[in-house]
Amino acid sequence: MSNPSSPPRSRQIPVIILAGFLGSGKTTLLNHLLRHRAGTRIGVIVNDFGSIETDAMTVSGQVGSTLSLGGGCLCCAVDVSELDTYLETLTRPAARLDVIVIEASGLADPQESVRMLLASDNPHIVYGGLVEVVDAAELATTRERHPEIDRHLAVADLVVLNKTDRAGDADRLRIREAVAATGSTAAVIPATYGRIDPELLFDPALRPDGEEKARQLTFEDLYLEERTAAAGEEHGDHLHAAYESLDFTSDVPMSPRRLMEFLDSRPEGLYRIKGYVDFGAGDRDNTYALHAVGRFLRFAPRPWTRGEPRLTRLVLIGSGIDAEALHKEPADCRETTPRPGEAAPGDTAPADMAPDAAQDAPHERSMWDVLRYVQQPGDDA
Repeated sequence: MSNPSSPPRSRQIPVIILAGFLGSGKTTLLNHLLRHRAGTRIGVIVNDFGSIETDAMTVSGQVGSTLSLGGGCLCCAVDVSELDTYLETLTRPAARLDVIVIEASGLADPQESVRMLLASDNPHIVYGGLVEVVDAAELATTRERHPEIDRHLAVADLVVLNKTDRAGDADRLRIREAVAATGSTAAVIPATYGRIDPELLFDPALRPDGEEKARQLTFEDLYLEERTAAAGEEHGDHLHAAYESLDFTSDVPMSPRRLMEFLDSRPEGLYRIKGYVDFGAGDRDNTYALHAVGRFLRFAPRPWTRGEPRLTRLVLIGSGIDAEALHKEPADCRETTPRPGEAAPGDTAPADMAPDAAQDAPHERSMWDVLRYVQQPGDDA
């Protein structure tokens, strides 16, 4: 039985765009995700199905280009003009996907792909970020020949610095400086052979019906057992060491104004923020799911369930961040000491006033900036 105090899983499926110049290692990274999906059902849209390794597809329970099998993975050779059509297919309940990855062509304009995704009318998806893969050994040469790469880096939410085994420390530093020079505030993650922790991109699948608890070993299970027994390959690499994850919990409601100030100026390298926010008197009836990736921000209100603790719970994920200083940022967003123009914490209506009146005009006004990021039917992001 599920915990009644636990927030329900979002019905929206994150869609991640995987971009990068030819030869940067996009497909290698995608194959890595398919091999190490740990029960997560991944839908894949690629330009060239043949570039995905047959064994990786088998490991993830998928052997056909448009066939949905036990692993819940689909793969479609697609032109960008057909994106909405395929998203409609992939988000049908029968597909039961947890995340969708779009591998863009090495010559595609990732900004256009993001624009198309954000303009989609599909209510079952949410933007999961633009991941730009770059070849650490060839980036300087690529930028000289293709200066548009700088524009791609500037709009990325996460930059995967691949093939770092072929670049020295000085080269890596120059590459990071080059990325920063584009105006990008994206987290930069080093990698070899496209090996990054999948949890950086998407959450592990949760099976409330327990379907993953009692099942036969899959090809994926056998593959991982074999690899672990052979050399402890992934364990030795400590993939999670490339980024930091910070948990924040508060039983004091958050100030909408202060939280939005923090979100509007979130520090360089902070890639994802997820969780639920209690705005107290700003909205006593609802908790707000928060989903932020790169520059993208979305709130989704839902009613409090009976007996659910009224807490704010956030997870912040990034690379090169100061975890101690970052923890102080959301802590300072709590309703503790009022700033000029803000309602004082704990302000309550007189005893003879109706409960709804506690949400007075100042509290309601303080929620305006939050409500701007609540998607309404027909909105473009």
